[in-house]
Amino acid sequence: MTFQAPKGVPEYLPPRSAAFLAVRAAFAGAATAAGYSYIEVPVFEDTELFARGVGESTDVVTKEMYTFADRGGRSVTLRPEFTASVLRATLEHGLHTGQLPVKLWTAGPAFRYERPQAGRYRQLQQFDLEAIGTEDPAVDAETVAIAWAGYQALGLTRVRLLLNTLGCRQCRPAYRAALQDFLRGLDLDAPTRERAEVNPLRVLDDKRPEVRAQVENAPLITDHLCASCKAHHDRVRSLLEDLGVPWEDTPRLVRGLDYYSRTTYEFDHPLLGAQSAIGGGGRYDGLSEDIGGPPLPGIGFAVGVDRIMLALEAEGLLAETPARVAVYGVPMGEEAARRLFAVVNELRRAGVAADMAFDGKGLKGAMKGAARSGAAYALILGERDLAAGAVQVKNLASGEQTAVPLAEIIPTLQERLAGAAMPAPGA
Repeated sequence: MTFQAPKGVPEYLPPRSAAFLAVRAAFAGAATAAGYSYIEVPVFEDTELFARGVGESTDVVTKEMYTFADRGGRSVTLRPEFTASVLRATLEHGLHTGQLPVKLWTAGPAFRYERPQAGRYRQLQQFDLEAIGTEDPAVDAETVAIAWAGYQALGLTRVRLLLNTLGCRQCRPAYRAALQDFLRGLDLDAPTRERAEVNPLRVLDDKRPEVRAQVENAPLITDHLCASCKAHHDRVRSLLEDLGVPWEDTPRLVRGLDYYSRTTYEFDHPLLGAQSAIGGGGRYDGLSEDIGGPPLPGIGFAVGVDRIMLALEAEGLLAETPARVAVYGVPMGEEAARRLFAVVNELRRAGVAADMAFDGKGLKGAMKGAARSGAAYALILGERDLAAGAVQVKNLASGEQTAVPLAEIIPTLQERLAGAAMPAPGA
């Protein structure tokens, strides 16, 4: 019997996995530069956290969660997203009682029972960032700018920022009533009519063409904003303009989770077809109270690493195989292998990525391994070299080869590599 990965679960194998790590590193770097700290949260939580936090009327909760009873009879759910867990951890451990905002980021898999297709998976990889404890529109703009910096660092040029506001708990009721009146006059199927009564904004998020056509002339939230929400939205847009981050006003943009309020945004990549959203986020000022905490505003985003990988591929940014190491050892004989093994480990301790040929490969096979590793230099060590106390250092790009005393090999390679730093994984 041959086992296979579960359906709808993408795997990232070398060399493509290097680009996967580079995606996470790009966003982690942008987050860290802005003072955000890493947090690790559980892969599963009490089911009620997601039901109350994400929203009981959402497709995520009603159709997509992996929920089961553990051996103690408790209902637990594999996390479908990160925000509820990060906020729960913030409240449980009292992070909100210190300096505000609490700035956190995390990354890893989330789980949703989807119909598998390109860009839509049952195990999806996300990078998540949260700023908890502030209503300042500058922090809204900051989260957008951090995500934008991540995309820019990866070299993506076709990303679009779609921006909207969903108002607050003071001005949204009037919009909700106007939207419901509009939806009641449409020819919608029974489940959609029911959804319109429970949470009418969910209808605007419906991806079916027949529904999208009918809601084309639906009322706009921007026509129902209170003065405070309008001022907040205008401030976010002006700050993004100051930062040089381009956006497109998208007044019908609705994210798929119930907790969003005020600033709402999505990053879109037009080359990905139906699954073009590669990230998004927004403000969730009432979520803390929904899960039993004190009033505590917050904003954050999640980007889909899987879809960003597809976007990189669509823009031709995954073509080159990244170098695994800078130096590759080629021993000729048992004693040479023993000595070179020690040299390779010394290089690693000195901060130089290094590997070597194993299993007594001949020169031809070992040099093929050196070429495949992407190394800049090969260290060739044979019996004559051992007798002379030297190793042959071959530049794999130019073919130039010189003998270097074994006692000097570490500083020599460090010096030669200093002028040509190794490329980042996936670069």
